[in-house]
Amino acid sequence: MTLLRSHLSGTWQTGSGDGRPLYDAVTGDEVARVSAEGLDLGAALAHGRRTGGPALRELTFHQRAALLKALGGHLREHREELYAVSARTGATLGDSKFDIDGGIGVLLAYASKAKRELPNDTVFVEGAVEPLGRGGSFLGQHVLTPRHGVAVQVNAFNFPVWGPLEKLAPAFLAGVPTLIKPASPTAFLTARLVELIVDSGLLPDGAVQFVAGSLGDCFDHLTGQDLVSFTGSASTAQTLRSHPGIVRNSVRFSAEADSLNLAALGPDATPGTEEFDLFVKALATEMTVKAGQKCTAIRRAFVPRAHVDAVVEAVTARLARVVVGAPGAEGVRMGALASLDQREEVRRSVKALRDAGRIVFGDPDRVEVTGADADRGAFVSPLLLVGDPDRAEPHEVEAFGPVSTVLPYDTPAQLIDYAARGQGSLAGSVVSADPGFVREVVLGVAPFHGRVHVLNARDAGESTGHGSPLPQLVHGGPGRAGGGEEMGGVRGVFHHMQRTAVQADPDSLAAITGRWVTGAQRHTTDVHPFRRHLEELRPGDCLVAGPRRVTREDVEHFAEFTGDTFYAHMDEAAAAANPLFGQRVAHGYLVVSLAAGLFVDPDPGPVLANFGVDGLRFLTPVRFDDELTVTLTCKQLTPRESAGYGEVRWDADVTRQDGESVARYDVLTLVAKKDA
Repeated sequence: MTLLRSHLSGTWQTGSGDGRPLYDAVTGDEVARVSAEGLDLGAALAHGRRTGGPALRELTFHQRAALLKALGGHLREHREELYAVSARTGATLGDSKFDIDGGIGVLLAYASKAKRELPNDTVFVEGAVEPLGRGGSFLGQHVLTPRHGVAVQVNAFNFPVWGPLEKLAPAFLAGVPTLIKPASPTAFLTARLVELIVDSGLLPDGAVQFVAGSLGDCFDHLTGQDLVSFTGSASTAQTLRSHPGIVRNSVRFSAEADSLNLAALGPDATPGTEEFDLFVKALATEMTVKAGQKCTAIRRAFVPRAHVDAVVEAVTARLARVVVGAPGAEGVRMGALASLDQREEVRRSVKALRDAGRIVFGDPDRVEVTGADADRGAFVSPLLLVGDPDRAEPHEVEAFGPVSTVLPYDTPAQLIDYAARGQGSLAGSVVSADPGFVREVVLGVAPFHGRVHVLNARDAGESTGHGSPLPQLVHGGPGRAGGGEEMGGVRGVFHHMQRTAVQADPDSLAAITGRWVTGAQRHTTDVHPFRRHLEELRPGDCLVAGPRRVTREDVEHFAEFTGDTFYAHMDEAAAAANPLFGQRVAHGYLVVSLAAGLFVDPDPGPVLANFGVDGLRFLTPVRFDDELTVTLTCKQLTPRESAGYGEVRWDADVTRQDGESVARYDVLTLVAKKDA
């Protein structure tokens, strides 16, 4: 049987020896073998640092995002092929789509978020400038830059496509190359995924590497610039976390491990309510999708004691309709576990759970199978138990398959206590339409959960479900769940970057960050900045316009025209009694409008639109006969890669005759490129 190839140091390579056999989860036939024996993983890490890293760091966030988007489109064209391979892991078509389409969706979501939330630059400037001295000549600023290492990503067997892609996306956007190490039982699917990625030619050499088989001495070659992201068992996570190479070099390590996730039915969700039905459906779904092999699957179902029998009856009725068998066989809704070893692990775990409860649906040793041999394939029945929540087993033993335990509770406080006994979970659901119950339970269980999902009739139509991690939100959990965080929008990108505090003078800070800061030099020219195309603008380009005297007539006309007749603008006596003003003052929005009238160039030109104002603050009251001057400074340029224009952020500082600022804000405009 052919050994799976690894892609290391820019070439496809095959390990030596006979390798470990991998089996079709449905038929038991050998699919391939894996061996990393003889492969130089130290050289692969060096290749990533030396070749992949520099190539990625030359690209801006937006350019990396464009490559991710293109890669997502390429993989979409090959979904049918991936579905076919996925079926050999025991996955139904629905399971395969969850894994494959979900992983591609993460790539596309990250590409979109990067263009919206990250600059078209190679450095990310975080937070506001911090004044470090009274005179404004010494400033502080946090910046994030890509780490000069490799993200070693160790994945679990249950999501051989989604797992690698959800780790790849934020690392790639951050400018850090990836080394993918899949779990062996389903490595043949990940191998085909990587072949498609490499054959696309879209990504720079060294940006993605792949090892089929053991990591061997890989961790001995880690440096303080590398990262390790692990998904798997808590015991393996502990072993890896304590590896001398990780400890010695303080390697950034993130783990997603075991998780006894919960779903809690609220007391208001009585039989016959929509919430009761939603809870039953969610529990049955989480038990059977991917044959329950999901790190987010519901393992503990907390139910008000009075409704336990009703929940068991309803869930049992749903499970009884689930046909187990070969993916693609008529009527099959649940496939096989990933391997025969996994089936035995589930049976051992169920045996432990039975010590604290009883099985009310299914038989761990027997299952009726459609279209396959029940003995050769890794099939197991959905198994529903009712347990004693005061026993330790339901809160300590995870059967990683189609297994869940119904646990009764009497009060919200008791429910919260039981939830905490799981020692940390990835996801929890609270199914209730009672806001008071929802608040108490969500805030009570939040310290022990990475994500909490509230489900009721109001949000059910749009809910993505209990077990669906989303790229916009954090995926991870405390304690037993590993203590790590993945995805979470740009948080996942920043995890792969180094946060550095820079202390400097304004001009140096502007040069480092590529954006103008208060106190840095301004450049005034004879050409109005709004007459310049995007390529002709530079941070620091400036326009000073004014003065413009504010009259009583201006204020009264503005009040009549807009309907804003607030007493501070129109009532002399009431304004005088106001301790902040002492007399009538101009509207803040009148000040902003007058400032716009001072700096706007009226003729058609490169400025296409004003699309927003950020950080508007009114600092000092403007009174009748004050004279306003506005200083407009180009602050930041963000070209859009695929458009004929870019974004320009301008600093607007409106001052009165004594030089004191009365308003500060950023003006956001879209400015055309020269060749557009």
